[in-house]
Amino acid sequence: AFDKTVAKDNSLAVGFFQRGFVHLQLEMYEEALSDYQMAFSHLRKNTFIDYKQLGLRHILYAWEVLYSTAAAQCRLRQWQEARATLEKAVVWRPEGRTAILDMALERVQDCLFLEPMQVPLGEFFRPRKKEVEQLDSKDFLGKPKVISSIIPNDEYFGFEPLRHQKQGIYEPSADALR
Repeated sequence: AFDKTVAKDNSLAVGFFQRGFVHLQLEMYEEALSDYQMAFSHLRKNTFIDYKQLGLRHILYAWEVLYSTAAAQCRLRQWQEARATLEKAVVWRPEGRTAILDMALERVQDCLFLEPMQVPLGEFFRPRKKEVEQLDSKDFLGKPKVISSIIPNDEYFGFEPLRHQKQGIYEPSADALR
C-alpha cells in the first residue's frame, strides 16, 4: 500500500516515513534507510509538515525523520553516521528540547539500537466530510435554454446541424414587426 502511495505522490514525505518504519519492522534496513532519507529530502528544508489539511491528524517533524534515520543506521551498524545524524537532529529540534536526542546519542555511543519514531497507531488519512461531499459530480451549467433565436417562439434547445427551412415558419409574425 505504501509503495502505491509513494508511486502516486512521490513527494509525500509521510508516505516514505511510514514505509521506512515498515521496512525496519521487516528487517529491510537498506530500504528503510533510503525511505527515511527520501522523507527528509521531501521535507524541503522545512522543520515540519502539517498533514491535517489532507486528513491525517499528524505533524511530521524533521527531527523525527532524522531520529528514525539514525535508528536505521544503527541496525546497519553505521554508528558514526548515526551519531552524525542525531547531531543534525538536535539542530532541527524545535525550542532546544533535546532530552530524547541526548539519550539517543548516549545509546548510539554505547552501540545500542534505537527504536524508530512512527505515526501514532490508528492514525489514517481521513479527509474532512466537507471535502468528501464535494466529490459528487455537479451540474454547473444546468439545462440549455434558447436565449436568442431568429424564429419566433422557438422552443428548441441543443446543438445539431442546420435544420431545413420551411416556408412561413421563419418569417416574423405581424406582432413582432410592430
